[in-house]
Amino acid sequence: MSILKPGSMLLGTTRPAELRAWYVKALAPEFTGEGAIDLGGFLLVIDGRDDVEPKNDQPGRVIVNFHVEDFAAVEAQLNAAGVEWVSIEDREKGKFGTFADPDGNYLQIIEWK
Repeated sequence: MSILKPGSMLLGTTRPAELRAWYVKALAPEFTGEGAIDLGGFLLVIDGRDDVEPKNDQPGRVIVNFHVEDFAAVEAQLNAAGVEWVSIEDREKGKFGTFADPDGNYLQIIEWK
């Protein structure tokens, strides 16, 4: 039996152009292509949908994690992009920073110990 490897994620929104611009600015500032945003081989597809609310009312249900080697450098990059931090915590297993996109979806950067 094969182990499935994630290749892409679809993020539905009521404002796809705005959300896509935010993701490019915050997570892939050097990305210049159209369509799916390449996040190191994992593709982020942002699609306009009429079956979702403008804001996610349960943002903790699914959190996309980004494992980083230099928390401070990535934190500075995200601060420069103007992200909204939910929390930054030193935990037993590493440093965790949770932030929200304009639709209220949560993302995290994690530097494991």
